[in-house]
Amino acid sequence: MKMTRYFKEQVLRKRPYIQIEWCEAVIKNPIRREIQDDGRIKFWGYIPEIGKYIRVVTLEDGLTIHNCFPDRDFKE
Repeated sequence: MKMTRYFKEQVLRKRPYIQIEWCEAVIKNPIRREIQDDGRIKFWGYIPEIGKYIRVVTLEDGLTIHNCFPDRDFKE
């Protein structure tokens, strides 16, 4: 899975509990998907292991992970 330098050096450092497998699963089978104005793509999915929804943001290609975090405000 491709990742930006920001994701590797900042996001995973701040949120070491994030698992790449969660990001891959959410990108492959999102509950919701939206394209931002800058072309990046947001994916949401539920992670039973932590009992929370996460948001995964990729670059325009939809494959390169740029950010990931639990999304407390997400509602299905």
